[in-house]
Formats: sequence, structure tokens, C-alpha cells
Amino acid sequence: MQIVLRNVVRGIDRINWLCGWLLALLLLVMTVLISWQVFARYVMGNSLTFSEEVARFSMVWMTMLGAGYAYRYGSLISVELLADIGGRRFSKFLRLGVAVISCIFAWVLLTQGINIAERVAGQTAPSTRVSMAWLYGAMPAGAALIMLNAVAILLDAFIAKED
Repeated sequence: MQIVLRNVVRGIDRINWLCGWLLALLLLVMTVLISWQVFARYVMGNSLTFSEEVARFSMVWMTMLGAGYAYRYGSLISVELLADIGGRRFSKFLRLGVAVISCIFAWVLLTQGINIAERVAGQTAPSTRVSMAWLYGAMPAGAALIMLNAVAILLDAFIAKED
């Protein structure tokens, strides 16, 4: 049983590894486009029509995927006061409770994000003519990553308990 759980956690960690590279790529795209936009506007006197929109899309996707990625590694802002006061056992219980609540929140975000993405699928972005579902799809994608990482945190605690 423990081998299966470890493999599930490894699979989730591989997804996070890929997500980390995707986040780096999105940051690169955003940086290049914004730099080119500044150069084109102030040096060449003519701005690009699509760069701001693509950079905005990249930033939204980076925010949503980055939240899930950071959650797995404990990089999100947290209040450590309760964990410090309560001791080791209470801290572990609190971490598991937060993971369960995060999973529930991610489920709501996932279902509502899918609803919103379906509703705006007929709309297109003004300059790129891309369906707005691509932009709003970041919400369910980020929620799915948060949910996967909450499950990984719960499984990590369960595996450690069995050791």
C-alpha cells in the first residue's frame, strides 16, 4: 500500500516539476513580450497590438498555476502562530486540516471555474482573437493543481505515519 501511495506522490511531484518549467516559460514569454513592447513603443514609435494581451494571459496563468505549485512546497503566506504555540502534534493536525479545507476550496474553484470558462467560450480576446475560455481556463487548471497538491500533502502525512 505504501509503495502505491509513494508512486502517487511521485507522480504529483512530476506534474509539479513540469508545471515549474511551464511557469518559467510563461515568465520568459511575458518578459520578452513586455521588453519588446517597450522597445517598439519608445524606440520605434509603434507598439505591438497583441503583446499586452498575451502578457496578461501569461500572468493570469502564472498566478493560478503558481499558487498550486507554491502550495506543494509550503511557499504560500501562512500564519505560523498557531502551529508554533500548539506543538508538533497540533501542528501536524493543523497542516492536515488546512489540506482538507484547501481540497474543498479547490473543488469549488474547479467546478465554478469550469462553469465560467464554458460561459465565456463564445467570446474572443480583442487583439489575439483567442477564445476567452483559454484565459478563464487558468482557474480550473490552478484549482486542479491545488487539489492534487493537497492530496499529496495528505498522502505524505499518511506515508510518514506508516513509517
